[in-house]
Formats: sequence, C-alpha cells, structure tokens
Amino acid sequence: MAALSAWFWNERFWLPHNVTWADLADPAPGVEYPKAGHLLSALPLALGIFAVRIFFERYIAGPCASILQIQMELSRRAQPNAVLEKVFTSITKSPDSKHLEGLSKQLDWDVRKVQRWFRHRRNQDKPSTRTKFCESMWRFTFYLCIFIYGIRFLWQSLWMWDTRQCWYNYPYQVLTSGLYYYYITELAFYWSLMFSQFTDIKRKDFLIMFVHHLATVSLISFSYVNNMLRVGSLVMCIHDSSDFLLEAAKLANYARYQRLCDFLFVVFSMIFFGTRLIIFPFWILNTTLFESWEIILFNFLLLVLQVLHMLWSYLIARIAFKAIMRGKVLVSSESGEKSAQIKHRLQAKTALNCRILL
Repeated sequence: MAALSAWFWNERFWLPHNVTWADLADPAPGVEYPKAGHLLSALPLALGIFAVRIFFERYIAGPCASILQIQMELSRRAQPNAVLEKVFTSITKSPDSKHLEGLSKQLDWDVRKVQRWFRHRRNQDKPSTRTKFCESMWRFTFYLCIFIYGIRFLWQSLWMWDTRQCWYNYPYQVLTSGLYYYYITELAFYWSLMFSQFTDIKRKDFLIMFVHHLATVSLISFSYVNNMLRVGSLVMCIHDSSDFLLEAAKLANYARYQRLCDFLFVVFSMIFFGTRLIIFPFWILNTTLFESWEIILFNFLLLVLQVLHMLWSYLIARIAFKAIMRGKVLVSSESGEKSAQIKHRLQAKTALNCRILL
C-alpha cells in the first residue's frame, strides 16, 4: 500500500520539474498554500449543507409546491407478501413470464395478479412529483448561488481573462480566502449529495450518480492538493453555468408550465453546447495542454471529461431533434382533427420532458 501511495503521489505526475511536496509544506510567513488537511473542513460543512437542504425542502420548497398545487400522489401500495417481496428486492423487479408462472403456482395466484403486485410495488418506490420538485428547487437554488459567487469572484481575477496567469509562478501561488471558500463549498456540496443518496428514495441511476459524485469529489480534491485552484475554479464555473437552467426546466415541468419548460431547455442546451464544446476545449484544454508544463494525470482526466461532454451533447441534441421533428409533423398535418393534434402535441412534450428528467 505504501509503495502504491508513493507511486500515485509522485511529483512528476503532479508538479513541475524540480518541485517537491516538501517545497509547498513550509511557505514563507504570512503565505498560505493549499494543504490536504484543509479538505477535512468540507466534511462538517457537508453535514451542514445536508441539514440546510432538509430545512429548505420542508419549509421553503414544500410551501412553494403547495402554492403551485403540486400535491403528493397517493399511489396504490402492494399488499404485504414475504415471497414476492424477497423476489423483488433480491432477484428482479420485473419478472419474466417464466418467473411469473412459477410464482403464480407457488402462491396459487393468477398470473395477472402477480403482475399487478409487481407493478404496484415498483410504483410504490417511485418518488412523487412533489418530492422531485422540492429536490430540484434545492439544487436550482444552490447551483444558481454558487454560479453567481463563482462568476463574481472570477470576474475580478486575472486568470479569467488571461489563462497564462493560471501558471505564473506555479505552484507557488498564494491561497486566497475567495478561492478557499469556493473550493470547499463545492466539495462539501458534492459530499452532501453522496450522503443524501443513502437517505433519498433509490432510483435506477443510483450507482451511476454515486460514481459521478465520487469522481467529482476526487477531481476537486486532487486539484486542490496540488494547488491547481486557478484552472480548477474555471472548470467549476463552466460546469455550474448550465446546471441551474436544467433544474429550472425540471421545476417548470413539475409545475406543468410546458412552454416555460421547453424554453428553459432550449436555453440550457445552447449554454451547455457553448460551454462544453467551445469554451471548455478552446479555453481550458488549451491552457492545460499548451500553456502549462506537462501535467499528465490532470490532462488525462480533463480529456476524459471532454469525451463525456461530447457524449452528453449528442444525447441532448438527439432529444431536441426528435422534439422538432414531432413538431414539424404536427404543423404539416392538415388532415387530422383538432383533438388528435392536441393529443399528439401533448404526447410529444411529455416524451421530451420525460427524457430530460432521466
């Protein structure tokens, strides 16, 4: 384990030539550099953010949902059955015909009754619209606030307008209070998301989102430890610029303001494409690849992130294209009745919004 740790934290992966971790451990009086120990302060802050979220969803988001008449759906609960519950939790939530027939014989139930039980049991675990509204409102509020803070802080920084400043006198760059709070707050928020996954209703993407949050925590932590806060702050701000718009589109969808939802999704898509496919590669990757020293691991992680940006952009573009094609069909159709057109339009919007919220 010690050998693996020594290899992973080898200075040639993280620091410029002839610079060691010891050089950063003992700065001059009055000068502060990032230290690994600083990251521990994110853990109690994460618990605090989690507590604020509970308060926010109960006393702010909840009343807002009531004002918008978003009520808690009362789904029909499956009747208690130990055999079916064991199959549901440990084997499959959607049994095939072979399993259904076997369970039908074992319980002396009709196959349709078994199917109905599993359908009710699956619906029982689905979060209600009100629950999703409160969660999205919390995320929207945090993403918007942290983006405003980040853009306000970076607007006054030299490295936002000249990325070469990210590497001037690196790694001997002083840790400012603004950078410290920005980094620790972002890190604490993603720690809180990891905590909340175990208390929230578990969804299909539980493992995927857990890995995503873990990767984000790792990237923020590593860039802090080796004092790459300047370029790291640019990366965080770019990613925060579109997140709050997606949450706003979700809020509009839950409140059944479909036109507003569609408009916000269009704005989100434009900003997502602009920041992830233009600004990130031609601004961030350009400075890490060509203006800095050879940072092997960090550049590799950023290139992987760019590949993910391209994949997500393709998925978003496909959603938008399908929605536009459905709209064209409705506009060009002159033989259908008015009621059928309205029905198809609602189906198209519903399909779009369902895909947005996956």
